[in-house]
Amino acid sequence: MTTTADPQAQPAAKRDRTHYLYIAVIGAVLLGIAVGFIWPDFAKELKPVGTGFVNLIKMMISPIIFCTIVLGVGSVRNAAKVGKVGGLALAYFIAMSGVALAIGLLVGNILHPGSGLDISDSEKGAGHEAADEAKGPVDFVLGIIPKTLVSAFTQGEVLQTLLVALLVGFALQAMGRSGEPVLRGIEHIQKLVFRVLGMIMWAAPIGAFGAMAAVIGETGLDALKALATIMIGFYVTCALFIVVVLGTLVRVVTGVNLFKLLKYLGREFLLILSTSSSESALPRLIAKMEHLGVSRPVVGITVPTGYSFNLDGTMIYLTMASLFIADAMDQPLGIGEQITLLLFMMIASKGAAGVSGSGIAVLASGLQSHKPALVDGVGLIIGVDRFMSEARALTNFAGNAVATLLIGTWTKEVDKERVSAVLAGQLPFDERTLVDDGHETPAVEDGRGTGDVPQARDDGKEPVKV
Repeated sequence: MTTTADPQAQPAAKRDRTHYLYIAVIGAVLLGIAVGFIWPDFAKELKPVGTGFVNLIKMMISPIIFCTIVLGVGSVRNAAKVGKVGGLALAYFIAMSGVALAIGLLVGNILHPGSGLDISDSEKGAGHEAADEAKGPVDFVLGIIPKTLVSAFTQGEVLQTLLVALLVGFALQAMGRSGEPVLRGIEHIQKLVFRVLGMIMWAAPIGAFGAMAAVIGETGLDALKALATIMIGFYVTCALFIVVVLGTLVRVVTGVNLFKLLKYLGREFLLILSTSSSESALPRLIAKMEHLGVSRPVVGITVPTGYSFNLDGTMIYLTMASLFIADAMDQPLGIGEQITLLLFMMIASKGAAGVSGSGIAVLASGLQSHKPALVDGVGLIIGVDRFMSEARALTNFAGNAVATLLIGTWTKEVDKERVSAVLAGQLPFDERTLVDDGHETPAVEDGRGTGDVPQARDDGKEPVKV
């Protein structure tokens, strides 16, 4: 046995202890459920614990998106490549939103889940309050522009951060070699930000316990029983959408087995389930899709944009909830009314992206615009909206993961061999740093970038490693 092999073997021998963290999350979720049922009043007071953890994750989203997009766009020679990725992503998002609406429409008309329910006066008032929370299309568009260059980071608006990052990335791209020191500095900042995120993740069990205990304490068993039909129908519909629609797409286009991809993202799904927020997993989705082998420009543009525009679970929810309320109030909607209402909601949902409880807000505002009498019924569903928001978040997250892989394949910005190796477990994701050092990423335009340092180049010159 040679002694030279020992130093190389030591790094590989380090055990990944983060699996204990996610075992603890599962235990915390179960404990939270028990506390919620046994001591509901006490459980309600734990809501700030879950909210605090989600807020810790959210504060990392803007810097991670900024670093990812700037490094990706700044290392691409041809600016048209970025526009192609964004245009293709938006076209795909619109198409999938239509598919999700159609599926929800079909299931809702088959189940008729709202028949036989009564509405109290308090529930009527809750519906009208929710309608006032939704943003209009004009407010949404103007909201993309931050007040200052740095306010996008302080306000935590994903699309504002996306806009600033694209502008900075294109500027560095135009600067050529003179922009290399800036790219190098942003690369180090990205590593720092992911390290901080890794530290925050150790608080996940505490956040999961508080969030789950609070929602069980607030909802109670009686509400779950009364609205079991709509909840079960919604969960089954979302599961079928993921397995049948997304599974078929990713298999046909990329050759990847959906269940392997979902297993690879298993910890993120657990995090979403315990916090009921897909935003809590957004930074990790960016890191994991890069590790999987999708290029930085595709990941940096598709994932943040998808969190506002690729809302498959929300589309299914809006469809089934609208039909549920119409049936509950004995005011069924005709097919024509259903289609026009849902097309409006598909557009309005983009304006409410990022708003807490946006599903309820869009639902109420859509009903108020098309059939005001139905707004009184929104209060029926508010009681179990938290449980339905988990299915929405899980479906939205799965849709964005699949979309990233599909867009990468269509634009030839994905390393298929690396995808196979990662999903087979041969290249495990580094849970300690959340970033890879030194691995090759897919080609960007006419050259290759490295996993830890991007390449900057001037027209007509050879790539220079920063």
